[in-house]
This record gives sequence, C-alpha cells and structure tokens, in this order.
Amino acid sequence: MVVLVDEDGRAIGTEDKATVHHTATPLHLAFSSYVFDRHGRVLLTQRAFSKRTWPGVWTNSCCGHPLPGESLESAVRRRLADELGLVADTVELMLPAFRYRAEMPSGVVENELCPVFRVGCSGEPEPDPAEVAAYEWVEWSDLASRPELSPWCVLQLAELSELGNHALDWPVADPGRLPEAARLGTAAGS
Repeated sequence: MVVLVDEDGRAIGTEDKATVHHTATPLHLAFSSYVFDRHGRVLLTQRAFSKRTWPGVWTNSCCGHPLPGESLESAVRRRLADELGLVADTVELMLPAFRYRAEMPSGVVENELCPVFRVGCSGEPEPDPAEVAAYEWVEWSDLASRPELSPWCVLQLAELSELGNHALDWPVADPGRLPEAARLGTAAGS
C-alpha cells in the first residue's frame, strides 16, 4: 500500500502499489535516496527491466514508498536491505519537500511527494534482480553528465547541487519541513 496525499502533503488514504501507477496516478508519498561509500562515491542503479515504471533506466541508489504508519527513515532502510542487500549506517534528510511528476512514453505517470535522503553505507551491494539490473559507484561530480538518468534523478540533482559541490558536506535539512504525511517518526512529527 502507498500513502495518498493532498496538495498540502496531508495523508488522505491509501492505494495498492500494484494499481497506483497509471495514466492518472494520484499524488502519493515516496522517497529517494543517494547512497555514498566511505570514499564519497555515490551508488547509481539501473532499474530492473521488469519494472512497471522506467524499466532499465539508470537512477539514484534506491527509491520506494513508505508503508502506512512507517517512518521515511525506516522505509529507506527497509528498501535498501530488500533491493540492494545494504545496511544503512546513516540516513540524513536533504530535500524534505521534493515533488515531481513525470510521464513515460506509454502514458504511465509518476506523481510523488518524494523527500530525498543521503545515506552512508559500507559494504558492496547484493542487488535483487527483480529490482536492480546493474549498479555502479561513481564520483558525485560525474553524475550530472550522465545523459540516461531518470527524470526524477535529473530534477533532484539540480536541487542537490544547490547544497554545495561536496555531497558529504551538505547540511542536513530540518525534518519540520517535511510534508505532514511524512513526519511520522521524525522530531517534528513525534
């Protein structure tokens, strides 16, 4: 189940994840994460070719949807473990109010209120092939020059670049700026 939200970021219901993405996808809560290793490289992933949305497209490390009643940090940790076999050392909020809408050539739409996180991990990914086709560790400075990135990743990179040139030095965002539906388990929503 995914959490549906209104224009002000308040939860208004839920819908089955299997049916929520279509040509008139309702606005819903999601997250994006960028995993960094101890050398400051970022993990780029290629979505599995069997995915309903953007199959085979290269994107940020891990995306997903919090379950109803699940905090965003818990959702980030859960999906990293499920998709990539990674255990997050740190999960830090970078873009609390990121939102986007993107349409595939088939007409299927992504319409998400999607806070963005910086994650620190050690270890090498062990991807679930149903989720991730391939992965690559890249220098942050090289990421923006890649032409094949997902539409949400391109938009996020533009906003993240405003935080500074060195990703590991970005300031952590105030969780009070998260949409109301995303505040579960944060200092602002506890």
